[in-house]
Amino acid sequence: MIGISQFDTHTAYQIVDGIYASVITRDISKRHRIRNKELFDRVVRYIIENVGMTFSANTIVKYLKNEKRTLSVETIYNYLKWLGEAFIIYPCKRYDLQGKEILKTQEKYYLSDISLRYSQMGYDSKMLSAMLENVVYLELKRRGYEVFIGKNQTKAIDFVGVRREERIYVQVCDRLPDNSDRETANLMELRDHYHKYVVCRDPLASGNDNGIEIVNIVDFLLRDKW
Repeated sequence: MIGISQFDTHTAYQIVDGIYASVITRDISKRHRIRNKELFDRVVRYIIENVGMTFSANTIVKYLKNEKRTLSVETIYNYLKWLGEAFIIYPCKRYDLQGKEILKTQEKYYLSDISLRYSQMGYDSKMLSAMLENVVYLELKRRGYEVFIGKNQTKAIDFVGVRREERIYVQVCDRLPDNSDRETANLMELRDHYHKYVVCRDPLASGNDNGIEIVNIVDFLLRDKW
């Protein structure tokens, strides 16, 4: 017998599948007269599989080439644009913290709703970190921040949130690694007074490491002010 929670999850996935089919498979394909719908769906799946990873249109073209399929870079750019216009994905550009400029290559893309990934790919513990990133990204956007991936020389910061004269830095991980400063080291190199956070799923996460606040993701999301 199916339990209530199982039934609710199954029903939710059916609803999301319906949204996926109507918005992506039908609406976008029909509006933009996409002829090869199967190949378009494959590009969408690639994006969903690589949430939180930096890639470019060229990356997707090379991936498809390895699968013996062909699409132009221009077509991929159009697909990304149309998915953005339909509010299926959001691009997150890189920001050079040293040169103080927005970079034009190797963006990340986040889903407007993480249930899209679960409905298409099911649950996989390996994707938790990417999904946590996605949730934090959406909350930053919801609170009015302009969100970037931070580039500090050769180091990366998951998120730089900018809102008027305010700025925050956020690193996101599933759990803090034992006996390692991997999640805090990049933030420590930032010599400014703005708030810096490491957000993770550990229910006991708390404390302050040289001005960097360690916080559980639930507590972080529920705060009135960062």
